Amino acid sequence: MEPWNEITCYAGLDWASDHHDLVAVDQQGKMVRQFRIAHTGDGWKELAAQLRGLGKVAVAVETNRGFTIERLLASGVTVYPVNPKSAERYRERKAPGGVKNDQLDAWSLADALRLDGHGWKPLAAEDPLITELRLLTRDEVALIEQRTALVNQLIAALRDYYPAALEAFDDWTLSGAWAFVERFPTPQSLVKAGKRSWEKFLHTHRLYRPETCERRLEIFARADQFTGSAALTAAHSLLATTLAAMLGTLEAQLKLYRQRIEELFAQHPDHDLFGSLPGAAAKLAPRLLAELGSDRTRFETPQSLQCYAGTAPVTIQSGQMIKRMIRHACHHGLRATVHLWANTSRLKCAWAQAYYQAHRDKGKSHACALRCLGQRWLKILWKMWQTKTPYDAELHAKNQQKHGSWVLKLEPVNAAKPA
Repeated sequence: MEPWNEITCYAGLDWASDHHDLVAVDQQGKMVRQFRIAHTGDGWKELAAQLRGLGKVAVAVETNRGFTIERLLASGVTVYPVNPKSAERYRERKAPGGVKNDQLDAWSLADALRLDGHGWKPLAAEDPLITELRLLTRDEVALIEQRTALVNQLIAALRDYYPAALEAFDDWTLSGAWAFVERFPTPQSLVKAGKRSWEKFLHTHRLYRPETCERRLEIFARADQFTGSAALTAAHSLLATTLAAMLGTLEAQLKLYRQRIEELFAQHPDHDLFGSLPGAAAKLAPRLLAELGSDRTRFETPQSLQCYAGTAPVTIQSGQMIKRMIRHACHHGLRATVHLWANTSRLKCAWAQAYYQAHRDKGKSHACALRCLGQRWLKILWKMWQTKTPYDAELHAKNQQKHGSWVLKLEPVNAAKPA
């Protein structure tokens, strides 16, 4: 990364899936380069050759990750990411009439970088371990969302022709429930199989429980008394078994993801730091580490981290009117992770439960109370991250006493109350 006062040329890159447009301007705003490259190896070589004679080059681009960023950083230029909403406003500054094309987008980014870039923060090359961990954790979340969608489709199909299956199993995220659909695809096949087959299935898949076994066997015995028509059963049973098979395959791949994530997390120097977070456990701690990374200069204050994670509210003030609203311009994946972490931390920390309950008592919703708790946790995490110090419950309690935290004034009985 070049210092800002050494940059002599400012470029904007409008990227696409198969080509990229670049416009470069000098320190006076005069256009010195305008060209398009194909998204190929030769195209990126051409881009590097075009920029080589321009001195110290900075490039503004409307993304902060992916192959395009990797190629730009590899070419030796300083890269400045631009928020899409900001990029739209910069284009409107150049073309208030609403004109839009790729060259205009690239030029507006280049000139915005020239005029405003001194206050922007450039991207730095990241630790490959963090890069891989971040991509794996994000992809894992995306696959979990796909699993949820498939489960919902499976439940919808069973509701139409196989109500007994839904009555017998409460949790359809379990592989045993999917195996049940594959082994007994229709109510008729279930009844025909008989009691010995039912019991064998329950034992094989570790679903046999004395308190639920008799109820399930009774449901299985009358499964064919309330079903869809023959045509509906024939069609939806094929869909249900297909979805069950897809869920089984997806679950196997998720286990591979989890294994690789745990391996990378164990290798990182901050493993103990993030692993000490109450309630983060094996799934949430790697996601938090992946999103914060190893660069301690990335978030200079706890407020910058809180805004990035979406726990800090947006304040709108005009005259005597003051409104505070939920922040939508944030990293939604990190916000979801912090939401889950705040919720699980209530089971590990009495002060976290007391803090949450105090906001519920004020009339806040469950989500709002967790967002407030997440805001507090991120301030703690930022300090831990900066000092490279694992979480210490006793040290935190001493700090609460030192600063006279209002949480300490809550009765212990209140801190132990369930939500």
